[in-house]
Amino acid sequence: MKAPMRILCSSLAFGSLLALSSLALADDTKNFNWNGQLSADQTVTVKTINGDVDASPASGNQVEVTAEASGQGTQEVRFEARPDSNGVTICEIYPGVDSCSGSSTGHHNNNHLRIHYTVHVPAANRFTAQSVNGGISAQDLDREVKATTVNGSVKVSTKSWAEAKSVNGSVEATMGSANWSGTLNLESVNGAIHVGLPANANTEVDVRTVNGSFSSDFPVTSNAFMSHHVQGRIGSGGRELKLSTVNGSVHLLKSGS
Repeated sequence: MKAPMRILCSSLAFGSLLALSSLALADDTKNFNWNGQLSADQTVTVKTINGDVDASPASGNQVEVTAEASGQGTQEVRFEARPDSNGVTICEIYPGVDSCSGSSTGHHNNNHLRIHYTVHVPAANRFTAQSVNGGISAQDLDREVKATTVNGSVKVSTKSWAEAKSVNGSVEATMGSANWSGTLNLESVNGAIHVGLPANANTEVDVRTVNGSFSSDFPVTSNAFMSHHVQGRIGSGGRELKLSTVNGSVHLLKSGS
């Protein structure tokens, strides 16, 4: 009589382990998909707190966004697509984090939860990405790009112009056009800055670095040339380009070189 009981107990224990394993797998990842068409000149915006963003051109006129949450607590993540007059914003909400509003309380154990966004951007639309703990890559786009993170690198290339900022990470932006209005800022604190401009660019430049050097493929007519601060002009000047870092060098390149 004892042997069947042992078999029954073993079966129950094995069943419990399977249930726990299934629960762990269900909690390991969560996926999100969104697609839609925006009007020309509208912006696709992605906001995340603990996530990476990769953007590339769409094959047609539909915006395509996929997101994957991985780690602990993924089933508590709620992805949202919020349309407005400027376009659409994709963001996530889970305990302690609301990237839609840009808030993070830090009171919940979500340090092991990561988000990865993949975005396909149509040629007629602009792109904006914001992260706190994550890198941003937006390659071969057609319109204006704005990318900002705190802990991570930023790498952007577009046929238009781009604004890129990081605190702890390098910034790399290759632009096919220098037709921005007013002042364009590319910044880091702990990281190098590499900026590519078209060969016919005309702009005033203001370059600042504390622990680093400055190099340029363009001849710069200098108004002020100090060891860590350069003010000058490329071509006929006009609009302003500000490049700033604390710990890192600044390199101004001709696009395609």
